[in-house]
Formats: sequence, structure tokens, C-alpha cells
Amino acid sequence: MKTFTLEEANALLPIVESLLGQVMAAKEEAERLEGELQSLRQRIFLSGGMTVDIAGVARNRTEAEAQVQKAKESLGEIDSIGVQVKDLDTGLLDFPCRIDGELVLLCWRRGETRIEYWHTLEAGFRGRQPLDERFGRGWRDRPN
Repeated sequence: MKTFTLEEANALLPIVESLLGQVMAAKEEAERLEGELQSLRQRIFLSGGMTVDIAGVARNRTEAEAQVQKAKESLGEIDSIGVQVKDLDTGLLDFPCRIDGELVLLCWRRGETRIEYWHTLEAGFRGRQPLDERFGRGWRDRPN
């Protein structure tokens, strides 16, 4: 498993934030398209049938699948960097880090300007704690 220093993880934020944005946008578009298809299925069911623009439905289905594939590719890029995606809805990422011989996770959520928290593997997001001097240079340079 790849591990990061605080400096390395913060330096990667622009890259992973951009990839995360791509994932979230593709996921949102795929969900919108799937919602349209589901709504159409519901209307067909409730009306006992109706005339349907088959070509339009096929385009929507193809576009939804393309968006899912785009999201998977961007997730794969984030994973290949060694960063863990924990929650796509909130944009929560973890960066594995070794502190005092223990594997912990530097915790970042979309919208935060830099990594300011960490947690143990077991504690998860609820166990987030502010960084301290063990994380090295830059931990005090956090914006207030």
C-alpha cells in the first residue's frame, strides 16, 4: 500500500480534486439519465403502454453507460495514485500515512483547502482528529 507524507498528500490535492470532480459530475449525469429512463418506464407501466422514442431512449441509455464508464475510469486513476475514495456524495478521500510506525489515514473532504485531519483505520470519519506535530512540516500552516 502506498503511503504519503502530509506534504505529498497536500501536493496531490489539485490532481485528485480534479479527478474527484470528474467522478462526481459523471455520477450525477448518469443518475439523472437513469432517473429519466426510470420515469419513462413508470409512465409506460401506469398507462399500459405508449409510443416511445426508441432512438432517444437508446441514446440516453448509451450516454448513461458512457458516464458510468467515465466515473469508473476517474476512480481508477485516483486508486492508482494510492488515494482511497470513501464517499462520493461528500467527496471524502483518505491518504494512507505512517505515523510513529502506525498506519493512519489523512482525511480530506471536497471543499477543504488542505488536509487538516487524520483518523485511525478503525475510527473512520467520525474519529477525525486535527493534525498535530507528528505529521511534520506544514501542519501549523493551516488556515484558521
